[in-house]
Amino acid sequence: MVPAPTIPYKIPPSDDDTKRGCADELLRLMKTRRSCRFFSDRPVPRDLIQRLVAIANTAPSGANRQPWRFVAVDEPDLKRRIREAAEEEERISYSERMPAEWLEALEPLGTDAHKPFLEIAPWLVVAFRIDWEIVEGRKYKSYYPIESVGLACGMFLMACHQVGLATLTHTPSPMRFLRKILGGSESEKPFLLIPVGYPADDCTVPDIPKKTVEDVLQWNLASP
Repeated sequence: MVPAPTIPYKIPPSDDDTKRGCADELLRLMKTRRSCRFFSDRPVPRDLIQRLVAIANTAPSGANRQPWRFVAVDEPDLKRRIREAAEEEERISYSERMPAEWLEALEPLGTDAHKPFLEIAPWLVVAFRIDWEIVEGRKYKSYYPIESVGLACGMFLMACHQVGLATLTHTPSPMRFLRKILGGSESEKPFLLIPVGYPADDCTVPDIPKKTVEDVLQWNLASP
């Protein structure tokens, strides 16, 4: 196989204090990001969603296979069908699938099987994981598809917050209904359902803390 051509790679220079300032500013912004379950129906332009998906599409991926597909839904009938199917799966999960420990962990968040935001949010963006593709009669396997799609979704969430849009990472399990409703090949599996829009005027979110950086960061070897 012929190696890919190369291009110069340079990052605009800046001193360490400037880098620290940029990092601190970004941290302040991202600390305000929250999962939103109460959306306004205020419209969000289609071209803005396209730009945000384009940002997600810059994510790194295994062997550069980019094993993702984003489906952006704003048609009311499709959103209604997605809500109905998601709520059916959620009712079964809350009543039968989730063990008591899981339900206890969710209790502070106040979630249940009722998901009106799936119809109210102006956009539902569904990320699909692609395990393999057929190109010109040849089957190409995806490498690290779960990790790759996770990276792309993370970049999408961050991009949404940076432009002032609220999001929710919704995972009604199982999510096979999304491929049934939205179409797709047998190689594609629904990965994440992301409502996107503006928070409702009376939106509230749980006041819950994050772990500190000291809790999640280890320098070099672990202490004995």
